[in-house]
Amino acid sequence: MLKHPKFSAIGAAALLAMTASAQAQTAAPQQMERVEVTGSRILSAGALAPAPVQVMTAADIASSGAANLQELLLKSPVFGGGAGSNSLSRNTSNFLTSSSGVSTLDLRNLGVDRTLVLVNGRRYVSGVPGSSAVDLNTIPTDFIERVEMLTGGASSTYGSDAVAGVVNIILKRNINGLKLDMQLGRSEKGDDEKKKFSASFGTSSADGRANLMTHFAFTRQGQTMARDHGVEYDQTSLAVLNPKTTNPADIFNVRKPTFSAFAPAGHFYGTDAAGKDIDFTYDAAGKQIPWSQNGPAGDGVGATGFNRQAYRAISVPTDRMLLATKGDYALSDKHQIFFEGTYAATKTKSEIEPFALSSSDIYPSTEVVPSEFLINGKTVRNPLVPANLVGDYFFQRRMADLGSRIQQADRDTFRFVLGMKGEVNPTWSYETYMGYGATKEGQRGNGQVNVLNMRNALEAIPDGKGGVMCRDELARAQGCVPVNIFGAGTISAAGVKYIAAPQSLNTKVTQKMAGFTVSGEPFEMPAGPVGIAVGGEWRAEFSEDVHDALTATGLNGGNALPDTKGSFNVKELFVETRLPLLKGLPLIKTLDGIAAVRASDYSTAGKTNSWNTGLDWAANSTVRVRLTKAVSTRAPNVGNLFQAPSQTFPSGLKDPCNGVKSTDTGALATNCKAAPGVAANMAANGGVFTLTQPDRDSISGYDSGNPDLKPEKGNSTTFGVVITPKGIPVLDKFAFTADYFDISIDKAINTPGRQYALDQCYSGTDTAFCKFITRRPNGTPGNSAGSIDLINEVPVNSGGQIAKGLDFTASYSDKIGAGRLNGRLSYTHLLKAEYKATDTAMPDPTAGELGSPRNRWSLNLGYEQGPWALTTTATFIGQSYLNDSFRKGYPQFTKADFKVASKTYLDMQGTYAVGKAQFYLGIDNVLGTKPAPIVSGLPGNTTGTATDAGTYDAIGRRYYLGVRYSM
Repeated sequence: MLKHPKFSAIGAAALLAMTASAQAQTAAPQQMERVEVTGSRILSAGALAPAPVQVMTAADIASSGAANLQELLLKSPVFGGGAGSNSLSRNTSNFLTSSSGVSTLDLRNLGVDRTLVLVNGRRYVSGVPGSSAVDLNTIPTDFIERVEMLTGGASSTYGSDAVAGVVNIILKRNINGLKLDMQLGRSEKGDDEKKKFSASFGTSSADGRANLMTHFAFTRQGQTMARDHGVEYDQTSLAVLNPKTTNPADIFNVRKPTFSAFAPAGHFYGTDAAGKDIDFTYDAAGKQIPWSQNGPAGDGVGATGFNRQAYRAISVPTDRMLLATKGDYALSDKHQIFFEGTYAATKTKSEIEPFALSSSDIYPSTEVVPSEFLINGKTVRNPLVPANLVGDYFFQRRMADLGSRIQQADRDTFRFVLGMKGEVNPTWSYETYMGYGATKEGQRGNGQVNVLNMRNALEAIPDGKGGVMCRDELARAQGCVPVNIFGAGTISAAGVKYIAAPQSLNTKVTQKMAGFTVSGEPFEMPAGPVGIAVGGEWRAEFSEDVHDALTATGLNGGNALPDTKGSFNVKELFVETRLPLLKGLPLIKTLDGIAAVRASDYSTAGKTNSWNTGLDWAANSTVRVRLTKAVSTRAPNVGNLFQAPSQTFPSGLKDPCNGVKSTDTGALATNCKAAPGVAANMAANGGVFTLTQPDRDSISGYDSGNPDLKPEKGNSTTFGVVITPKGIPVLDKFAFTADYFDISIDKAINTPGRQYALDQCYSGTDTAFCKFITRRPNGTPGNSAGSIDLINEVPVNSGGQIAKGLDFTASYSDKIGAGRLNGRLSYTHLLKAEYKATDTAMPDPTAGELGSPRNRWSLNLGYEQGPWALTTTATFIGQSYLNDSFRKGYPQFTKADFKVASKTYLDMQGTYAVGKAQFYLGIDNVLGTKPAPIVSGLPGNTTGTATDAGTYDAIGRRYYLGVRYSM
């Protein structure tokens, strides 16, 4: 009978680390003839991981109470998720136009598309259109045996996207009977509701030839609103730094209130009959009052702006229903067929404040609304416009009449793998498989405005019967309803229906794959048998997203998001060998050489080659040394190649021309003064180029794909020591690892960044970037002359990234008193991290900056005695600093003034077993640790959370209780 030879097994050090779980497995290990380790395709007896592998087990998942695997993995110091990372979670995706609530992984802060996520060593369909990123919402947590995380390039073993490393999710091999898990939880604020139910069942045939496992789970994670979480959310907060201040406390101080200029009652600007400028809004009674955005005003009206924060969600509510099954059937003692199937249905809902509309959205050429029209040779006035507003007028209005902007998404992910594996003889094995995966999303949204209908509705005239009607006869025939925007709640229900622009987005991602591997030992060397694996793989990826017509053309007042569609396929061959060089010598128990090469041919990017080589030296039973060198590749994905020009509104940009004087000299001053509108701005502001808050907030631009992209190349080196001091008293219950990693990416597929483009253009360093920047040649009622209108961006093969550091792990397990104590420490020290926007750019050091602290660790401790068990997880995020490009704008401060303090989080779970039931109670963020104050206006802020929500816990203390039952 086969003994599952191709299921992955971990190295000795990783296996010892697994003993840190609160429910340590004490049973004798199952005998395995030949196994595959993560990072290698070669099957061999007693194989060890050829590169650094860290492991999280099913017991770790259970003791965390996590509903989503990402929640647990992000506690590991090897992952990034905040500033500097493009990883998504339900705490960082509320403001996305798509993919809200998606959960992805980012090893070493090198990007989600450089982190390859596998299930049982095989690829998994993406959950993000245009990307290779896997949505962990679709992985059933209670169906997982363990998760193995390998650092360093692994493209020669697994193909593209493994530049930073691999996350291999190993599903359970066997389940006996039925296992249930039910859980309820909530935050101490009464929100972030959590509900979970899962059932797993496994059975084998009487003759042992067939095995079948199935799993069902439903989880619900509720919404958290900003207004319910702390004083920092009471009013919209903005970090406002006076460029001349010398007080370091001003850096993290916030100005309250900092309200929006778009209020539900409207903000109107024009002239009266006497030709005098008027600037006004309305109070709750519908009376005209002076506009005073943040107050207090001299006339006593107070703040008239709008608090956006009160409408913003911190976390995206997510419902998941998962079905998973796997099984195998032995055709004979040597051959068996197997299958894996997964279906996941995910529902999410993002919510942000009502839409901010201005007259420039409706009339982009003039940016003002006419109040009078020429009808049959006579001037006719819009009766809805107040009498004291004469001629054209400018407005900004929060469209609260349409409600908050809510996007509801339904995602369905399906994956099926069918294969056959077996043994040709005791030393040769094979596996062949084919698979199909698909992710479909249907998203529906509200709160946007139909620009064309709004224009018709604003152009109202008397209907001759004492009422009003739309001026355009065709529009009237099509159901046009005039709208009154003067005051809060003044738009009728019929008007709301006419101007509303319901949104839709339908996406589809498919993955087809097939592959084979033959592994064996062709001959023996004096030090042992040579291991070899050869194989081939084929894969086809397709992705498309289709928006409603108004969104695609930008006629709903928001971003213009055209449809994107693209595909590629790749054919690959690989060979890997393990050479036993020496054994049985002084200080050389074994010395093995490792080598692998993969040749790939992409339909879009052409041919690539990747390889790796290494040494695995066991000096004795206590000390083992491993060294690998790898060259990995990542081919551009569908989004990189084919993304249609999609509008975005970047935040946090600093215009290099701001503050430049007409009398200044030098390259910066010369280039700024030559830009459209800048000279006129200076003339209007006493010779100083001056920007307003609306100028900074209204920068737009378009992101596009680049079909000329080539594959990027990653170079990685890992060097490590594994110490298992079994023969040393006191230390014999410990296992230690220390690994150095050095990953660099050349000709990276990246976007240099809009801030980089601005700096290069106006400093004169690289004026080629100026073609991507458009300034307003003339002032408008909403924006200043010379202010930035558009900055466009496309990906290029240029520049790169570097990540170097040290990983340390220590694990312990032994009887203490009447029970057993288990512990595991994972610590990462980041030595160096850099980003280069282009090949000629100076490196931008990022190690130690927000989102990339130099020091991070996670400590797991568990103690069990009889029916009782207690587990704790402490997570430390070291101090960091705001990024240096932001700091350079304030030379009066030192680096220490921009420091973000370290944070420590503590999670606990206690369990008590009664018969076949195990009851558990857990608390996350036991200490109630507050997030770092990274408020709006500071780099790294996650909109709506007042912190970097990918790095710090923005929700606070949470409780849960549950029961597990086996039968």
